[in-house]
Formats: sequence, C-alpha cells, structure tokens
Amino acid sequence: MTTLKIDLVSDIACPWCAIGYARLQQALSSLPELNTELEWHAFELNPDKNAPKEPILPALSRKYGRSEQEMREAQANMMNIAAELGLNFTKMQQRFTCNTFDAHRLVKWAATQNKATEMKLALFDAYFGEAKDVSDPAVLAGCAEQAGLDKTEASRILTSDDYANDVSEDIANFQQAGISSVPAFIINNKYLISGAQEPAQLAQALQQIASESQ
Repeated sequence: MTTLKIDLVSDIACPWCAIGYARLQQALSSLPELNTELEWHAFELNPDKNAPKEPILPALSRKYGRSEQEMREAQANMMNIAAELGLNFTKMQQRFTCNTFDAHRLVKWAATQNKATEMKLALFDAYFGEAKDVSDPAVLAGCAEQAGLDKTEASRILTSDDYANDVSEDIANFQQAGISSVPAFIINNKYLISGAQEPAQLAQALQQIASESQ
C-alpha cells in the first residue's frame, strides 16, 4: 500500500480551504489503496493583527474590486457547495474579518495531541457556521474543547507565546516556497496541487502521484 505525505497549507479564514479539505476526503474515500499522512500548515489571509474587524461583504468587495452584491452571490455559491459536502457555512456572510495567528497556534498545539484536524474543523465550523470571532481567546478555547482538547490548557497557551515561532516559520517557509494562495496541497514534498479541486480531479492526481512514487 502506497503512503502519500500531504502538507496542506491553509487559513481558517479561507472558505475554499474548508471546501478543499472536504473534497480531499471525498477523493481519498475513492482511493482505499492509498495511505495518507496529513499535516496542516499556516497561512494568513489577514496578517495585520491590529487591523479593525469589519463585515466580510464590504471587506471582500474592496479587496477584489467587485460590488457587494457580486460578493454576496459568490458567497452564496460557496454556501451551496459547502452544504453538498456536509460543511456548515450557514453564517458565512455574517462573519467579520479577523486575524488567525492565535488560531494557528492552537492548531500547532493540537497536532502534538494528534488532534490538528479536529481543531481545524472546529475553527472552520465556528467561523463559517456560527460567524464567531476566531481571534477571540474565549472562542478559541471553546473550539479546542469541541475538538476534544483541554480548554484550560488552550486558554493558557493563548496567554503565552507558545507555538508562535512554529506558526511564523510555517508562514515564512511556504511564502519563500512560492505559495501565495490557499489551499495548497504539497504531496511528498514534490508535487503541488493548488486550489480546491473537484474530488474526481484530486483523486486522479493523487493516483498518478502514487503510481510515480512506487
């Protein structure tokens, strides 16, 4: 049985990252002959920790130079895609912009407990499903608890600098490697799959990589 190492570069504030992971799971379910080792890596869409939080639609409208109505329609399309994948995106249009550095720190900690994916999914659910502020320590500690982690320890980590260097190194390393958009799937430290590809396309790419790796 072939084992593929998948490094998934993503941000909690990126809806296509949640969709990309769900599509990856669908792709892998059609490839039972493959073993995978998944590692999450940090990326920040909003790296300014001091930037004011603002409603997502006007923020996206300004960022992409499109009207709020166009952004609302694009978000509605993502909500439909998410629903088909079993993801909770019900409040994604009600969320605010926020910095995700501390959330990434908790994902790094969760990885030491073999709970990184559970942590990431709890954060996606909080941000897109409940429009919660995933820069708020109380929200983050609640997500940790939802992921099966110790809430008190999560709160302690958030008052410290624990895992800050790990996150900063992650972000810098992948920027230097040329990753400028997410999600990005790096397979066996060699192959790059960019964006939230359809499950069938992902499965085909992974199958091809597995055959070349044998």
